[in-house]
Amino acid sequence: MELAHSLLLNEEVYNQLGEFQKAEFVFEWLQFLEKLLPVTSRADIRENQKKLVEQLTSLLNNSPGPPTRRLVAKNLAVLYSSGDTFSVYQTIDKCNELIRSKDDSPSYLPTKLAAVVCLGYLYKKLGRILGNSFTDTVGNVLKAMKNAESQGRYEIMLSLQNILNGLGAAAIPCHRDIYKAARSCLTDRSMAVRCAAAKCLLELQNEAVFMWSTDLDSVVTLCFKSFEGSNYDVRLAVSKLLGIVLARALTSKQTAASTRHNHRRISLEEAMELLGTGFLRGSCGFLRASGDMLKGTSSVSRDVRVGVTQAYVVFVSTLGAQWLERNFSAFLSHILDLVSQSHPKAIQSQTDAIGCRRCVSFILRATVGGLLGEKAQIAAAKEICQAIWKLKKVVDAAMSDSNLETKISTTDVTASQHVLVCALQELGSLIHGLGTTAAPLLQDSSTGALEAVISVIVHPSISVRLTAAWCLRCIAVALPSYVSPLLDRCVERLSALKSSPEAVTGYSFAIAALLGAVKHCPLGIPHGKGKVIMAVAEDLLCSASQNSHVSLQRTQAGWLLIAALMTLGPAVVQHHLPRMLLLWKCIFPSSPKDLETEKTRGDSFTWQVTLEGRAGALCAIKSFVSHCAGLLTDEVVQRLLPPLPSAVDLLTQLSSIYKSYGNSLKTPSTVYRHKLYELLSVLPPKTYEGSFCAVLKELVADLTVPDSQIDASTFLLPPLCHENDLLLLGPLLQETDHRFIEEQLLLGNSIAGGSLEYDPYSIYEKAAKGDSVPKPLPPVLSVISAATRLFGVMFSHVAESRRLQVLEQLLNSIKQTKGSRQQIVQLNVVSAFSTSLKHLANCKGSLGPEEVRRSALTLVMGALESNNPLLRCAAAECLARLAQVVSDSAFTAGLAQVSFDKLKSARDVVSRTGHSLALGCLYRYLGGIGSTQHLNACVGVLYTLSQDSTSPDVQAWALHSLSLIVDLAGPLYHVHVEPTLSLVLMLLLTVPPAYTEVHQSLGRCLNALITTLGPELQGSSTTVSALRTSCLLGCAAMQDNPDCLVQAEAISCLQQLHMFAPRHVNLSSLVSSLCVNLCSSYLLLRRAVVACLRQLVQREAAEVSEYAVALVKESREDFTPDVNIREIGLEGALLGLLDKELDQRLCQDIKETLTHMLTSMAVEKLSFWLKLCKDVLAASADFNTVASVDTTQQEETAKVDDASILTSDSDERFHPFSNPRWSTRVFAAECVCKIISQCENADSAHFDITLAQERKQRDSRDDFLVLHLADLIRMAFMAATDHSDQLRLSGLQTLLIVVRKFAAVPEPEFPGHVILEQYQANVGAALRPAFAPETPPDVTAKACQVCSAWIASGVVSDLSDLRRVHQLLISSLVKVQAGKEAQNQQYSESASTMEILAILKAWAEVYIVAVEKQKNQTDVHNHCLKTANSAEESYRDVTSSASGLLDLVQADLGTLSKLWLAALQDFALLTLPSEYASQLPAEGGTFYTAETIENARPHYYNSWALILYATALWLTSTGFIVIDPDEGVTNLSRPVTPTTMCQDSSTRPLVKSPEDVNTDRFHLILGISVEFLCSPRSDAAMESIIACLRALQALFDVPWPRSKIGGDQELGVELLNVLHRLILTRESPDIQLAALEVVRLILFAAQEHVREKRRSAEVDDGAAEKETLPEFGEGKDTGGLVPGKSLVFATLELCVCILVRQLPQLNPKLTCSPAVQPGKHLLLSEDGSRLVAAALVILSDVPAICSPEGSVSVLPTILYLIIGALKETAVKSRDGQLPLTVAASLQALKGLLSSPMARAEKSRTAWTDLLRSALVTVLDCWDQGEHGFWELDEVSLLTAVTVFVMSTSPEVTTIECLQKRCIEKFKIALDSKDPLVQCKCYQLLHSIFQHPNKAVSYPFIHSLAPSIVRKLQETEKAKPENAAELQVVQEGIKVVTALTSAAEEEHRAHLVACLLPILISFLLDENALVSATNSAKNLHEFALQNLMQIGPQYSSVFKKLMASSPTLKARLESAVKGNQESIKVKTAKHTKNPGKSSSIQLKTNFL
Repeated sequence: MELAHSLLLNEEVYNQLGEFQKAEFVFEWLQFLEKLLPVTSRADIRENQKKLVEQLTSLLNNSPGPPTRRLVAKNLAVLYSSGDTFSVYQTIDKCNELIRSKDDSPSYLPTKLAAVVCLGYLYKKLGRILGNSFTDTVGNVLKAMKNAESQGRYEIMLSLQNILNGLGAAAIPCHRDIYKAARSCLTDRSMAVRCAAAKCLLELQNEAVFMWSTDLDSVVTLCFKSFEGSNYDVRLAVSKLLGIVLARALTSKQTAASTRHNHRRISLEEAMELLGTGFLRGSCGFLRASGDMLKGTSSVSRDVRVGVTQAYVVFVSTLGAQWLERNFSAFLSHILDLVSQSHPKAIQSQTDAIGCRRCVSFILRATVGGLLGEKAQIAAAKEICQAIWKLKKVVDAAMSDSNLETKISTTDVTASQHVLVCALQELGSLIHGLGTTAAPLLQDSSTGALEAVISVIVHPSISVRLTAAWCLRCIAVALPSYVSPLLDRCVERLSALKSSPEAVTGYSFAIAALLGAVKHCPLGIPHGKGKVIMAVAEDLLCSASQNSHVSLQRTQAGWLLIAALMTLGPAVVQHHLPRMLLLWKCIFPSSPKDLETEKTRGDSFTWQVTLEGRAGALCAIKSFVSHCAGLLTDEVVQRLLPPLPSAVDLLTQLSSIYKSYGNSLKTPSTVYRHKLYELLSVLPPKTYEGSFCAVLKELVADLTVPDSQIDASTFLLPPLCHENDLLLLGPLLQETDHRFIEEQLLLGNSIAGGSLEYDPYSIYEKAAKGDSVPKPLPPVLSVISAATRLFGVMFSHVAESRRLQVLEQLLNSIKQTKGSRQQIVQLNVVSAFSTSLKHLANCKGSLGPEEVRRSALTLVMGALESNNPLLRCAAAECLARLAQVVSDSAFTAGLAQVSFDKLKSARDVVSRTGHSLALGCLYRYLGGIGSTQHLNACVGVLYTLSQDSTSPDVQAWALHSLSLIVDLAGPLYHVHVEPTLSLVLMLLLTVPPAYTEVHQSLGRCLNALITTLGPELQGSSTTVSALRTSCLLGCAAMQDNPDCLVQAEAISCLQQLHMFAPRHVNLSSLVSSLCVNLCSSYLLLRRAVVACLRQLVQREAAEVSEYAVALVKESREDFTPDVNIREIGLEGALLGLLDKELDQRLCQDIKETLTHMLTSMAVEKLSFWLKLCKDVLAASADFNTVASVDTTQQEETAKVDDASILTSDSDERFHPFSNPRWSTRVFAAECVCKIISQCENADSAHFDITLAQERKQRDSRDDFLVLHLADLIRMAFMAATDHSDQLRLSGLQTLLIVVRKFAAVPEPEFPGHVILEQYQANVGAALRPAFAPETPPDVTAKACQVCSAWIASGVVSDLSDLRRVHQLLISSLVKVQAGKEAQNQQYSESASTMEILAILKAWAEVYIVAVEKQKNQTDVHNHCLKTANSAEESYRDVTSSASGLLDLVQADLGTLSKLWLAALQDFALLTLPSEYASQLPAEGGTFYTAETIENARPHYYNSWALILYATALWLTSTGFIVIDPDEGVTNLSRPVTPTTMCQDSSTRPLVKSPEDVNTDRFHLILGISVEFLCSPRSDAAMESIIACLRALQALFDVPWPRSKIGGDQELGVELLNVLHRLILTRESPDIQLAALEVVRLILFAAQEHVREKRRSAEVDDGAAEKETLPEFGEGKDTGGLVPGKSLVFATLELCVCILVRQLPQLNPKLTCSPAVQPGKHLLLSEDGSRLVAAALVILSDVPAICSPEGSVSVLPTILYLIIGALKETAVKSRDGQLPLTVAASLQALKGLLSSPMARAEKSRTAWTDLLRSALVTVLDCWDQGEHGFWELDEVSLLTAVTVFVMSTSPEVTTIECLQKRCIEKFKIALDSKDPLVQCKCYQLLHSIFQHPNKAVSYPFIHSLAPSIVRKLQETEKAKPENAAELQVVQEGIKVVTALTSAAEEEHRAHLVACLLPILISFLLDENALVSATNSAKNLHEFALQNLMQIGPQYSSVFKKLMASSPTLKARLESAVKGNQESIKVKTAKHTKNPGKSSSIQLKTNFL
């Protein structure tokens, strides 16, 4: 194929190819040429033009297929337009000649068609350049049309469209002729020709004025005729033509030509009148009202009505939204008039009326709902309310009129009903769509919207009452705050008007509808409403028999209310269950005898009431079973069962009752039957086994002797077919934008679809997806569908023997009927049997013995050859399910064989289509029938069928079946891939475009093939690349197809290809085709486009976005997307589409696509994305923009020179989004949050203004979020203050995120301030409305969260500014204090629980922050006092804000603490396991009610942690001392003590002692914490765990709680075990550190306890002997520790866990394993070091809580761990600083060694031995280190040795061998090359030399002093070079000085004599001092200073020395003189020693 890529056709290669390959090769070349020509230079083209033209024209003669001929034509046109045009006339003549040819053979046809297409494209491209030649061409083409067949007529029409397009106004001479030709084609019998003619006429009307002036009437009539017998595509095309022509006629300007024809513009009324005639009278014209019409027999055919409906929508969309706003009232009155009494013919039968109502609703939805913005929609809703009021007046007048003409007025009333239904439906839908933004409409008293709806609830017509109820339901879903008041109002009216039948039904419908709305309102309704409604229902049922005038209505209303009540779910229903079961039991006779007596009594009226009542009861129970499955316990099921047998008995008696009492019982008995079937199908079959036979008998009768003669296939069968197979049956069954009205055409003439009045019980059910109003079918039909469902359930549960009888019976009944009746029976039976197979497959049941299979097979095979294609489709699926259930390979093979045989012999379309589909379906459930042989046979048969060009149907079905096999056969299919691909490609290149169904099946085949090849498509071998090219060619051919659904297939094929072989798909051309089709009028195409985009942007978002914009900028004429990509990019276009689109699935995909684009590009294109979101959020309804032209028109509008369109284009630029809906705005707000989180992951500069500004200056293209802060705040503000509650929530969430992320960003221009501070007014203003009294609780709750975040963030430090927001929180606190009684009764109790807890949580957060700030500042303060006094002032400023914040909270703390404790107590009760449920208080808690307990739980889980922490802090701050005088009982609705919960009030002590209250509170906090920490749910937030641990820390910070836990060892152990488990399960270092802090405090508490006991024991024993003291602490006298009981053991466990996790080398088991190599050092993370340090500190405290014996048993472990940690982490660091862990281990070691236990008599010897061993271990570290891998840190080890020497009793270290080793180590260190080591060594020796015990210090002095002095003497020669060496010398001098002062008198002189010469040698004379280095100068000063001190101290020695050495004396004198001045200054500096800062000394001072 690569050889085809050249400018000229490669003829050598071409001639060697076979016939089919030639076609492929040519197509590939033409494709390449199409891309190449536009980019080739003119010169090259001219050079090759002649040859190219020859090659292209010669192709015309080779009978090219449809795609090829289009490409030839396009290329010729481009070639002439960019090359020379002189030879074009020859080409045109050639084409004309081909068209004139007399050859009529089929083989010559493609050539003629190619010539026609070619002419079209040449004129389209070259247009007026071709001068006058067009008249001959057009004449010739029109002549050819007279005897052309359908393909010819189709192509000629499209060609004429192109010619007209190219010539524009120049073609006026031919307009009339073309018009005539197109007229005849518009009513052609081929649908494709009609579509083409519509396109041609649409092109013609651009220039042909007569079409919308003089000939307007005939054009309109023609369109109506065209609608007759049309299909969906025709209706779409013709309605577009009709709508646009009428709009054109309405808006056209007066032109010179038109005045000549005395043409006047038509008025709006006339234009709509024209459409109205079509709607009402169909296509029979205006004047010729034929005889039928007069007789009143003819009714309008439905397809005309549906077509006209679509035309209305096109008409309005073309005129645009602004036009609609201006003319809405005229438009509304016309549309409503279509179903009014002025046209009784249109609504003479109920089905007609339903059909018309649907059409009217559709027109209103598509225009008002689709075009108008929110503001305009509110205005439209007001108009609709006016219309309702007007009609209401008419009805009132008629009802009250008692004059003679009452008869007429009742017809008035019934006739106005349809208008009211349409108006109410539209009003409901409008408000539903507006959501809470509709609030102003309902609050506007002048409109009286609610009053209007409620006023028609008592309308005499049932359908109006139902629709009014539905409208109320819509209002309730949109505005949840109205649910409760509306319910109250309806209940009140119902009780007041109990004796009016209309009022009883009307208000009961309304209540049922409102109850159905509750599940859509998350805030719910008060629990008490259920009781009220149950009471009303019972009252209605009990009083039904009192007044026969309303008994029927009351019975129905009572059960309807009960059934609707069930939808509120188990929590509400369980309270009413016993009463409901009682009513259920009473409504049916208790025994068969009673039923018999009942039959003999009564008349038709009583039976009607009885049947209504029982049907209602069945419905209520069904509702109960469906909505309250949780309550269906065995006991309840047992109580449900008794009435069932008598219900079934009544079912069997129905026919006899019906015969006795006549026709009036027909409907009630059908309804009863339907309801019983429905109930049985949801109950478990086991429950009614006894009635199986009776019910089955009835079912069989219902299925085989149907009452109705209606073909119900279109609603029974689609659910039973596979959704993919339904594609075969044309667009009617597919989802389209017009599904709502197109459905009527499916259902045959006797029924127009469902409607509410057929089943009032559906009013509380959830509406089906996508449909607004529920549309139950008439009872006659719904009974059949219920019967098929129930048959499915029961058949799979009856015995196998019974199955055979049932099947035989069904088969016989099919045989006995004839004609259409037979087909209906067959249809019912197959759908019932198919359902039963579905059930059998689901429960893995078997079908039964051979006979059953045989009957089943006969049944299915009969249907497989039915004339109804839908039935064939269902039968094929049924056959496959049969094979699945039997699951026997021989049986399956037999089935396939039957189909093979049939296909070989049969010639009729019906059996060939049915059996070919059966072959494909068999594969679906058997995962590929194993054998290749079978596969080959299938493929062979299907290949043959798919080439049967005589019947497109057979081709389509065979290809579809083939696609199933390709998809399901898996790898077995690989051998067939190439031939199948060739077949598909050949058919794509040859099948005429009019056969769209064949092309669609081909698309599915290609898709399946691409999936089968999968990732192999990436390969580079020749076979793979050939396959790949074929796939791409196939896609290209489909993309060129005029049918939108084929294009959709092409797009999904390319999507698959892109997934498997992304490099080979041309992204730019794919993106261009996606952009063009983004607004297609075909839903499935739009879905395919967005699904494809969604996949593309996951990988290549940036490229896709760039291509889209680039393509718009190139702006080729064939690329005119309807969306404004140029201004707002593809992203903006998608946002715009999201706003207009109504299909849920599509909207979801668009959102996902945008989210992917945002995640990958938002950071790079930050400004762009923020501007998009801002435009959407800012485009509030106030902008008076001219709305853009609607999206449904395509290129045509560009040429309409209408002023409104011009203005709209210019305005469009300023406001790319006109009035977006609230849901789009919510999405935009969510996008802003996502953008912030994307930036957070990207770069810190986004949150640092200084850095951002710097980088922005460096590169202006950089963009940072912080620079857009003002926009972020503004967007959040706009959203948070909107009318829509959803948007307010999103806005507050955005604000919360902004506050959290930017709170810490400093403002560079005002140091000490933050950047957010300037926006405090905006934040306050955004929050204020959320605290208004009428705000819903969820918004207030969110706002509280923002308030607390704002106060806590510390952005505002000035208290007066803070007060504004603080005031809001105070106002909300007042609401909480009001308590349960004062809560508003609009929402459920759990909603107020949510609000209260949110308020308390917000206060808790503020309090916590205030306390933390104050704590930090006291720390800072203490630090300041230590350092200096100068910081006083600055400190004062800082504290003022913190203590101020605390003061703000302090005022309300009294109230808050009580509320917090109450909330915690509620939470504690709610966390109790279910077995304690009986002990919970009956009336609920402080903030929740007993009924809403389940709904309240999540709110408590959400907020308890912070409240717990705040309470703990508060208790700590009061030190558990303060007890309020009125604490406990008085102030709360219940006392605050968990212990008294379940006691009776009489036994409760009246006042508790403070100690008891404290103990209760302590246990409450501890209990909640332990319960939560024991097993935090896996989704528990980190914040909750940390808050909980912090609460425990706060609790143990004060002595009283410590005394409680110290004194209760079991409690301590339990808490430690819980913390241990927490540390094991949570990796987060923050959590582990917080847990360790709690452990430390528990240990501290235990130490205090032990200390206290020892002290008191000593005091008690007074002067008794110390030896006899009892031992306190763990381990008593034996030293044993009991795991599980021992605090010490628990602590050790926990510390070991932390240490081993951080330092695995400590685990002796691991050290031997190869995993841990000895000596491999892991550097710990910072967090790891902190954890190890914390654990070591805890370890060193352990011995303090042991008895002496106990301490001996734990000491080895502790020493091992501490020294191990030291050894493992003591690694040299560059800066000489000690690692945190080493510091901690030395600190711990010191603490341990100085423990009193080391000196206690009982443990002393053991400790001494152990400590010696430990010292040996430390000393051994050196030896390991020498052959180790790392540099050992000698300093740390030396320090450890020093700690041993200094802190233990002398007997530990004075053993000679140990002492020697220690001294040895110091010696080595002194000789170290590293000045740091030497320096540290001197410091350590300094302390050892001063040890008070001589036995310790003398050996060190004797061994080491001489070498120290010697080293110092050497310094004379080598002066120190740098600060470190200088420090070594200084430390050395200090040691010697110290020695001197410690030495005995006789040795002292000797030492001073050594020291002085050294010091004097350091001095410099004046000259040297100037040039000396820094260190030399410092040394000089240091020496001088020391001399000044030593001289006077040891004056005798000093004088002696000076006298004996004159040189020294001279040196000293000169130095003293020279420095006389500066000494004064410098002495102060050198008192501190230089080199090390004080903080490090603090850290490392362990001694």
